Amino acid sequence: MAVSMELTKEYGYVVLTVVAYAFLNFWMSFQVGKARRKYKVFYPTLYAIESENKDAKLFNCVQRGHQNSLEMMPLFFVTVLVGGLQHPVIAAALGVLYTLARFFYFKGYATGVPDNRLKLGGLNFLAIIGLILCTASFGINLIIREAI
Repeated sequence: MAVSMELTKEYGYVVLTVVAYAFLNFWMSFQVGKARRKYKVFYPTLYAIESENKDAKLFNCVQRGHQNSLEMMPLFFVTVLVGGLQHPVIAAALGVLYTLARFFYFKGYATGVPDNRLKLGGLNFLAIIGLILCTASFGINLIIREAI
C-alpha cells in the first residue's frame, strides 16, 4: 500500500542543511588543493609517501580530513533527508551540529596531529547517531501506520 505525505515548510531547513554541507565539502576540497601545491603532492597521487616527501604526514592529514568527510557524506545525506521527513526541525538541528562538527574535525585533522580532529569534531558522531535514530523513527512509524 502506498503512503503519501506532504512536506512541511520546516523541511526547508533540512534542505538548507544539505546545501550548507555541500558548501563545506567544496571548501574542504579547495583546502586539499592548496595543500597539494604547498606540499608538492600532484595528481593523481592520493596520499604522499613519507620516504618521498618530508611533508607527507601534513598533506595526508589534510587529505584524510576531506576523504573521511566524503566517506560519511552518503550516510549523513540519507539520514538527514529521510529522518527530516518526520522530524524536520530536529533533523535540521542535528544536521547543523554535524556540519559544524565536520568543519572542526577537518580543521583539527589538518593540523597534522590526527587526535586534534576529535576535540570539537567528535561531536559529529553524536549528531549522526541522532540522525540515525530520527530515520529509524520514521521507518518504524511507516510500518506501524501500514499495520493499522
